[in-house]
Amino acid sequence: MPNILTKLLTLGEGRQLREYEQIVARINELEPSIAPLSDADLRAKTDEFRARYAAGESLDDLLPEAFAVVREAAKRTLGMRHFDVQLIGGIVLHRGMIAEMKTGEGKTLVATLPVYLNALAGKGVHVVTVNDYLAKRDSEWMGKVYRFLGLKVGLIQAQMDPAQRKPAYEADVTYGTNSEFGFDYLRDNMVTRAEDRVQRGHQYAIVDEVDSILIDEARTPLIISGPGTKSADLYKAFAKVVPRLKPDVDFELDEAKRTVAPTEEGIRKVEQMLGIDDLYADPSGQLVNHLQQALKAQFLFKRDVDYVVKDGEVLIVDEFTGRLMYGRRYSEGLHQAIEAKEKQHVREENQTLATITLQNYFRMYEKLAGMTGTAVTEDQEFREIYNLSVVVIPPNRPMIREDRNDLIYRTMEAKFNAVVEDIVVRHAKGQPVLVGTISIENSERLSRMLAKRGLPHKVLNAKYHEQEAHIIAQAGRVGAITIATNMAGRGTDIILGGNPEFLAEDLLRERGIDPAEATEEQRAEALAEAKRICDEEHRKVVELGGLAVIGTERHESRRIDNQLRGRSGRQGDPGLSQFYLSLEDDLMRLFGGTRMDRISRLMERSEIPDDMPIQASLVSKAIESAQRQVEAQNFAARKYVLEYDDVMNKQRQVIYAERNRILDGKDIHARVEEMIGEAISELVSEHCPEKSYPEEWDWDGLREEVKQLTGLDLVTPDMKTRVESPFELTDVLSEQTMAAYQRKEQELGADVLRELERQVMLRVIDTRWIDHLLEMDYLREGIGLRAMGQRDPLVEYKTEAYEAFAQLVRDINRDFLRTIMHIQVVHEPAPVEMVGRPVEYTAPSESTIFSGALKQASAAVGGPSAEGMQAAAAAAGRAEPAARTVVKDKADPFANVGRNDPCPCGSGLKYKHCHGKNA
Repeated sequence: MPNILTKLLTLGEGRQLREYEQIVARINELEPSIAPLSDADLRAKTDEFRARYAAGESLDDLLPEAFAVVREAAKRTLGMRHFDVQLIGGIVLHRGMIAEMKTGEGKTLVATLPVYLNALAGKGVHVVTVNDYLAKRDSEWMGKVYRFLGLKVGLIQAQMDPAQRKPAYEADVTYGTNSEFGFDYLRDNMVTRAEDRVQRGHQYAIVDEVDSILIDEARTPLIISGPGTKSADLYKAFAKVVPRLKPDVDFELDEAKRTVAPTEEGIRKVEQMLGIDDLYADPSGQLVNHLQQALKAQFLFKRDVDYVVKDGEVLIVDEFTGRLMYGRRYSEGLHQAIEAKEKQHVREENQTLATITLQNYFRMYEKLAGMTGTAVTEDQEFREIYNLSVVVIPPNRPMIREDRNDLIYRTMEAKFNAVVEDIVVRHAKGQPVLVGTISIENSERLSRMLAKRGLPHKVLNAKYHEQEAHIIAQAGRVGAITIATNMAGRGTDIILGGNPEFLAEDLLRERGIDPAEATEEQRAEALAEAKRICDEEHRKVVELGGLAVIGTERHESRRIDNQLRGRSGRQGDPGLSQFYLSLEDDLMRLFGGTRMDRISRLMERSEIPDDMPIQASLVSKAIESAQRQVEAQNFAARKYVLEYDDVMNKQRQVIYAERNRILDGKDIHARVEEMIGEAISELVSEHCPEKSYPEEWDWDGLREEVKQLTGLDLVTPDMKTRVESPFELTDVLSEQTMAAYQRKEQELGADVLRELERQVMLRVIDTRWIDHLLEMDYLREGIGLRAMGQRDPLVEYKTEAYEAFAQLVRDINRDFLRTIMHIQVVHEPAPVEMVGRPVEYTAPSESTIFSGALKQASAAVGGPSAEGMQAAAAAAGRAEPAARTVVKDKADPFANVGRNDPCPCGSGLKYKHCHGKNA
């Protein structure tokens, strides 16, 4: 049942639904006038709507007509007509809310309505799914409707080339997974040329299985990383010693909160076993982190539950969908710690180059909407984090599924034995059974038990997910037994009697025909046969009571239990759901509290046999209480992650916005004088304190740092007597630096310098931002310890993050100036034609010279790479015919040497009497 807050927040739903029904009535009134239109006339409606939108009509004004057009297009292309409740779902999605619709109610078709309407604005609509298979299927399936109406449809898939991504985003409708959209956003903010960006904004997104993406995956940040520190041996060393530690003596473990912390005794033992004097003496904090991650890997993360080991690789198991998360790795060294624990190859750590949480990525959209079968239990979180309200859409046909009370056994063994007996009885009658487990370990245990009884069955878990759509599609056939880890986001309906389209493919294979190569006639014949078989089995399964869903354990989230139940009873079908529990289940053991202890003692005292279940309201209340407790705890954890990421998000927005302005041609030159003033002022204040005399200032240190910054020897001995205050010294040095910069502009040319400024600033921002992310990672890892000093870690984090960001801006400006000032112009002789015979002379292109020199200068001062310099190189082609303009690294020992300075060749003579004679 929803909590009190949810009830209060959803009081207006009845009034909302009445309003939606009035809009639906208007859409239905339009059907007689839309239906007679020819295909061409129907398609022409898109141009008409776009013209009206451009003329000032709102999308809300266009909604009834647009929805009526989409409904007609779906009838003609898919043979499917939107039900009235699906029109209501479309209105809810258009208004930026979450539509909760039962499984089998046709959410995929519902999305076509708001997608088409919002695509008329011309800014692109993103449809977000949980996996590549669904993105591809839906883009092809529903794409027929959009293409029929003249819209372009794009698809984003993993491993897709950037050149293919850009046109996919330029389409009116773009399908893809949450992670691909997020990673493309991060990659767009790492490019060095504007044309390399693939996304074109974040106008409107519809998130399918919205609870899975915005709730379940919200704690997992998206991270793009590169090579980092090498510490594989350290992980292996910690993995050897940690198993020798004892709980409650060497470390404190809280399985419910999934935390583990070493005690003083434990730290002493680890130091002794590893031969380390003091773990906490490491200034980087890495040794402490190694210990923490090794403890987590050993005592919190379990094989075949949290991860699997496959082909020598540790693969994360999605706790909510049971899928293997290829390409994903735990962060902060946890993945390496697990690899070391499992004695697999330890891949070296990576350094974060760019990161964002899914929460903050999706909050960027101007309008966001979502669909799922189970959202109302998380209504508070959706409202608080995403400003999304949940609207429960009534089903097209009444729900007649029977949801039975839980059966509770004392031991896990007795529970599984009872589950197997239930399956045996139902299978003998021919009733299809779907069994839900919450871990791979349990699904395989149940599979072994069924195999011993000789029962044919299919297992759907992270190890066999490649054929999940086919397995689920046939889970409603007579006598089918399907074991599945979790049902979230499977994206395929379980149709009683089986899915004829999937069965037709099986029939073709049985006849030795590849479905992809079958003729139209062969396909039609196989489909007709499949429909006959499925119709016959459908009648039989309905007589047997429909699909039986059996849960072997309650999930910590009620929503996941509801997803499993929701697989039965689609579109008014009969069905039932039954959960089997034991007092040894993790949820009961960790969160059941005193109620469970009392029940356990009662069952022992009354000598109830292990194979006899109990059904008691006390148990049901204890389970619901435990689930609420875990849900609240998980919400708090996600909110905690978000609060920290919000700090980084503000900084990320500032940095990325500046990058984009530079890519779009922002003129940095206007700020150069200000940057010079600030940088010189900082150097002067460091070396020349205000309340001291000039003779007490650190003139040598100032001279060296100004020289490093500008490449010029500006601090001269006479300044000691000429300058009276730090302010005056700042003004003098700033003017001289600016004058040198203006000379550089005259030498290089204004256009060349403008492009140089942009490219140098881009590279400096990227380099410094990566360092900043690493620093913030370390700050975040250690900030929790501040609580021991009675200080709020979040407040401390915000304060230090602000100071770190201010330093980041200062470092960026200083690095920018240092790089730009270390670039100079030299002249090369022009090609010479020798009299008497022609000479072939191939000079390096301006681009090559320009880029190569900048690369050298960059290496010398930690500045930008030569990438993206083509525009500047082209501008450099304006050099006089007698000379070539070349950017040169000022690491040249003879560059900018004063006439009276010692000659860099080491002769002991002044430069003007040695190599500088003819200069």
